[in-house]
Amino acid sequence: MLMNNIKVVAFDCDGVMFDTVKANTAYYNNVLHHFNRPDMTPEQFAYSHMHTADEAMAKLFDDKKMLEAAQNYRKSMSYLPFLKYMEIEPYLKPLLERLRPKYRTAVATNRTDTMKRVLIEHTLEDCFDIVVTALDVKRPKPHPDELLKILEHFQIEPQQAIYVGDSELDAIAAKSAGIPIIAYNNKSLSANFHINSLKEIEDILEI
Repeated sequence: MLMNNIKVVAFDCDGVMFDTVKANTAYYNNVLHHFNRPDMTPEQFAYSHMHTADEAMAKLFDDKKMLEAAQNYRKSMSYLPFLKYMEIEPYLKPLLERLRPKYRTAVATNRTDTMKRVLIEHTLEDCFDIVVTALDVKRPKPHPDELLKILEHFQIEPQQAIYVGDSELDAIAAKSAGIPIIAYNNKSLSANFHINSLKEIEDILEI
C-alpha cells in the first residue's frame, strides 16, 4: 500500500471511536425491561453491537406486534441518559487534530437516530467532514453503501481512503468497497493493519 496516497480517514463509531458496551447494554436492556423481558444474552448483545437499531430490535422481539410496540417505545426514549456510559477512545480527539487539515475525516456507522446527539455531547460535531449513518443509505453494513457514499462525496478512489473498524461487518464492507481497513482491537479480522490504540494510526500514516 502507498500510504502517501491516502486522502481520507474514515471511522466506525461503536467499538472504535467509543467503547459502547455499557451504553448499548443499558439502552437495549431498558427496552427489554419495559416489556418484562430479561437482559440481553451475550449473543443478542454481539448482534446489536454491530447492526442497526432496527435490526437489533428485530433480533430482540420476534413477535410482530410486540416488535412494533417496542420500536415505538424505543423511539420515544431519549438517548441522553445513556451517553454517560459511553467511553471515548483516549486518543480520538488528539488524532483528529493531527489528521486535519492534511486528511479529510469521515464516519461510517450503523448507528441511526442517536449519532448526531453522540457527536454533539462529545463536542465532535465539527471534527468530521462527513458522517454517514444507516439512515443515509439503502443498505447498512455489511453492505459497502456507507463507504461508497464517502468515496463519492470526496470524489476519490477506494485506495485513497482507509477505514478504521472493529467488527466483521466493517471488514466485509471495506473489502466490498475496495477500501483498506485498519482493524481496531480485533486481531481476528482480516485487515491491512491491526492496532490497539488510535495513536498507532500516526505511525501507519507517518504523521
